[in-house]
Amino acid sequence: MTSTIGFRIARLPHLWRSILDRRLAPLGLTQTRWVTLYHLWKLGEGNPQCDLARAIGVEAPSLVRTLGQLEAQGLVERRACDNDRRSKRLYLTPAAMPLLEQIDSVVLAARQEMLAGLSEQDLDQLDKWLALIESNGLAIQARDQDSPTA
Repeated sequence: MTSTIGFRIARLPHLWRSILDRRLAPLGLTQTRWVTLYHLWKLGEGNPQCDLARAIGVEAPSLVRTLGQLEAQGLVERRACDNDRRSKRLYLTPAAMPLLEQIDSVVLAARQEMLAGLSEQDLDQLDKWLALIESNGLAIQARDQDSPTA
């Protein structure tokens, strides 16, 4: 049984995004756009582009195109930082809020369906186990980075 755990853990994010993609398609959003908007909303406004890229898990240059598309849709504004004109800070426009509320509603409904049958206690335990697995993985990664490759 333990041999399938890694496969299940790897498959879940793909399944989750597939469900959300299908449900968010009527809003005219690609996965890249809704993920970017949603993370910006949760991260908070006025953050630099590099912080958003880190939160999403992409390289900053690859985020530039998506932000340009969202800006063209009137959903995001990029403003130069006061102390560094090369750095851009991100802001949601008022037009983004109704869309984000729809996205949030879809996300919450999907989450409830995906977690059906699990109690709060089950979810707390699952969160602890996943945190432990993540911590172990980070420790392995750090150790591997510190040791020279043969």
